[in-house]
Order: sequence, then C-alpha cells, then structure tokens
Amino acid sequence: MPILQVKPIKTFLILSIVLTAIGLSFVYSAGSYWGKVHYEDSMPFFWKQSIYGFLGMFAAWVLYKNPMTSQPTFWKVMYALAVVLLFAVYIPGLGVVRNGSRSWIQLAGFSIQPAEFVKIAVITYLSTLLATSAHLKMKWKLSHLLICLVPAGIILIQPDFGSAFLLIIGAFALLFIAGYPMKFFMVIGVSGILSIVALIISAPYRLKRIEAFINPWEDPLGSGFQGIQSLLAIGPSGLFGHGYGQSRQKFLYLPEPQNDFIFSIIVEEMGFIGAVVLIGLFFMFLYTGYRLAVLSSSTMGSLVIAGFISMMGSQIFLNIGVVIGLFPVTGVTLPFISYGGTSLFSTWLIVGIILHFSKDQSK
Repeated sequence: MPILQVKPIKTFLILSIVLTAIGLSFVYSAGSYWGKVHYEDSMPFFWKQSIYGFLGMFAAWVLYKNPMTSQPTFWKVMYALAVVLLFAVYIPGLGVVRNGSRSWIQLAGFSIQPAEFVKIAVITYLSTLLATSAHLKMKWKLSHLLICLVPAGIILIQPDFGSAFLLIIGAFALLFIAGYPMKFFMVIGVSGILSIVALIISAPYRLKRIEAFINPWEDPLGSGFQGIQSLLAIGPSGLFGHGYGQSRQKFLYLPEPQNDFIFSIIVEEMGFIGAVVLIGLFFMFLYTGYRLAVLSSSTMGSLVIAGFISMMGSQIFLNIGVVIGLFPVTGVTLPFISYGGTSLFSTWLIVGIILHFSKDQSK
C-alpha cells in the first residue's frame, strides 16, 4: 500500500521517524573524522544527537497526550517564558557566544538555543489569537505584529539572522492563511526588503556573505570557503555518489560538516539519487502536514499545523538553497538531519503539537 494511502497522521509520524534515522546516520558519517580530530572519538555527535532525539520524541509524546497543548492560556504563558529565555543569553556565566552570536544558554553541560523555542511559541500563540476571529473579515492588528516582530528583533540583535528570518516567514505565512488582506502583505513586503538591505549594510559580516555568494572565488580561503567546499562535495558526486561514509570533504575541508552543510555530505556520498530521495521524503512530509491542516476539526488546529509546516518548508528550502549555492550562507539547520540538539528537540516538539491537533483524524 503506498504510504500516502495510510492515514495522514500515521504517515506524518512515520516520515518524521524515517527522517530522524537518516539524520542520525549522516551525522555519524559526516562528523566521524571531525570528532576524531577534536574529541578523539568518532561518535560524539551521533550519541549527543541520539539523546536529544529520544528526549524530543518523549516531549512530543507528552504534548500529544497533554490536553493543555490545545489551551490558548498555556501558549500565552509559554510565549512569555520563551521571550524571557531570549534575554537569558545575556546573563554572565549562562549565555555563551558561538560563531559570533550570543544566542546560546549553557547549563549543566547542555546547550539550548532559545530562538528555537520562541519560533514554536510565536506560531502557537498567534494561532490562538487568529482562531478567535477567523470567521470575521480579517483586519491587521498591531498586537499580531508585535507578537512576532518583538522576539524577531531580539534574535537579530544577538545576532541570528537565520532564526529571525524563519520566525517572520512562519508568522506571516500564518497571517496569510488566516486571511489577512493582500494590501498588508504588499506594504510589509516592501518594508521587509528595505529592512533586509539596511541589515546587510549595517553589519559587515552580512555584506561579506553577500559578496561571497556572488563571487566565492574572490576570497576562497575566507568568506567564500564554505560555499566553495560545499560545491566541491556536490559537483563530483555523480548519480550514486562515492558511497556511505566515503565523503572526502569531511576530512577538515568543509568546516563542521555535520551541521548546516550536512546536505552536501549526503549528496557527495549518495549522489543525485540520494538527494532526490531525501528531497522526496521532505516533500511527502510537507504535503502530509498540509493535509493534516486541512483535515483538522478546529480552526486553531488548522492554523497551528499550517503555520508550522510553512515555517519548516521555508527552512528546508533555505538550507538546501544555501548548500547548493542559490542563497548566501545564513546558518540555518536542515530539520531532522543537521546536527544540533536544540534543533532536533524543537523539531520533535513541533511534530508532537501537530499530532495533538490531528488526534481526531486517527479515530
């Protein structure tokens, strides 16, 4: 029986598990040599990712079963706590700087990135507000904008352009689905373009990324290094790649290959066919997610699911686009696949929330 003929909720869960398993296998492959060199162990990234994966699945199960998951008050509180966590990165001894961004909290040996939880809180809380007036002619409200723009602004200051961009994309996709007028998006679109230009001009490192995107060979050992090494991994891969575990670029050519650029290692090892299979699985995941949104029995459920799927679809498109040279480097992970405990954990939180709002479809 084709997988899409199975009930959508089961298909969605199966795809989530399959993508996680693929992610773990390639986190091991991509990070094995990097781990040996820096930690004298070929499996540190695999074990850490596995722990976060199991914790994420457990948290997803809790959200799926918990009746509070569909309560607006719960997400109002979660939104407030998530914003507070954004400020916690500035507490000495708690917040840490990585790759020039103060966007991490280090506690008891574990690292978390508050921006990942903020994205979840914004989508769910905003959905609760939009659901109460979805049956009316939708008009834009300042409160709706502030709910997404305030945390996005804080994330930009840290600075973390990629997370802020995805947060805004997800929130505005939600506003569009809820029925906001087109004039609103035209004004916001022009304002957004001007804001992005201003952000690029105001930060030299962003301008360097744009220059590296246009001509990476101008600075092949500096700003263009990552992009060039990614293309060198993808280019010679051919139809079937070099074989699992046989990547060449992971031998300290591509920096931290298990992270944002893991897709280039997957293509190098599995070739064009492997890339098509993975993209196909992502397409099925997104398609099934939108089906769940359409089939949801509640307005809030439809909005929550559609908002999350739109945000995840944008993240997948952006990450792969960066890796193959379509976009400048933004530092965005590939959901389920890239190494990153907070990323995988938060992705499974989203899966749990989506499954919760799809419960009635499994009966």
